[in-house]
Amino acid sequence: MTNALRFVPDAPVRTKRYAIGCIGAGMIMAECHLAAYKEAGFPVVAIASRTKANAEKVAARWGIATVHDTPRALIEDPKVELVDIAFPPDQQPDLIRHALRQPHVKAILAQKPLALSLGEAIKLRDEAEAAGKILSVNQNMRYDQSMRVLKQILDAGELGEIVFAQIDMHAIPHWQPFLKDYDRLTLANMSVHHLDVLRFLFGDPDEITTLTRKDPRTGFDHQDGITVSTLKFPSGVLALSLEDVWSGPRQEGYRDDQHINWRVEGTEGSAKGTIGWPTGSPSTLSYASARTTGGEWVTPEWQTMWFPHAFIGVMEQLQHAVETGTTPALSVADNVKTMALVEAGYRSIDTGRAVRLSEIPVH
Repeated sequence: MTNALRFVPDAPVRTKRYAIGCIGAGMIMAECHLAAYKEAGFPVVAIASRTKANAEKVAARWGIATVHDTPRALIEDPKVELVDIAFPPDQQPDLIRHALRQPHVKAILAQKPLALSLGEAIKLRDEAEAAGKILSVNQNMRYDQSMRVLKQILDAGELGEIVFAQIDMHAIPHWQPFLKDYDRLTLANMSVHHLDVLRFLFGDPDEITTLTRKDPRTGFDHQDGITVSTLKFPSGVLALSLEDVWSGPRQEGYRDDQHINWRVEGTEGSAKGTIGWPTGSPSTLSYASARTTGGEWVTPEWQTMWFPHAFIGVMEQLQHAVETGTTPALSVADNVKTMALVEAGYRSIDTGRAVRLSEIPVH
């Protein structure tokens, strides 16, 4: 009943020599990107944000030597080889295009969602290819430790043919203020993690059906609050992605139970676990296989977490792609397919039916 696999919950750092310029000074940059880069030894040479004073505070905290007046000035800095953008999706495409024009910029890491529309994402994909630059999108849940180990278990065939999978989220996201100006909320900004990781695990689905209702806690108008999506895959896998961003009342004396659980069932075994983000703890995984564990449950362990450690893998895959001249693991072409899945989910909401991915062109 010994486990023959050597699990690798965190991506190894193969390359870390390219100079990074960071755009943005909010929570995701200050608490995740820069914490991860410091731990991994990635060289961050400059930072800029909409408000220079905020960038200066973050630069002082993380020992970044150069603070530029504007994001565009950072992009034009010849020291910067990799541009790391953490900016709202309505402003991100303009910065990406400016970076694509700079001869010293070798690659760009963009936030998800890449843009406000699938059409704009497709244009950015094609413009990056025409410019001969690497554009990667920060789908960081693929580097969550439980998702990486689950992928290794699936690839080894330990669970047999996969029958059913689910991601069950009951947690309250931090909605950034800029989301108030958009007409799309949960599916585009939270569910996108889960839909993308389902693609990572099982490939491209044939169809998606999404239902939604508004979230009573979210104070600004929105189309999609609580969302429930079912996906059917060519392999036969049926998957459920639930984002309950309400998750119960929050008031004095109420015991909080925010959580994200997941489960995968196959013909030869099952795996289950948690995503540690809502509680600030490591994600977990347990699995039982009739093939390799004698039907007993095995629980690999690690101490690293999705936030911030997954961001090491995200930047490393970009550094390695530049070093080797290969396609990054998180390529813009692949991300366009995730955006198409999100678009299909919104079409399902609007039409009240299952939407086939073949209805959403990406060429």
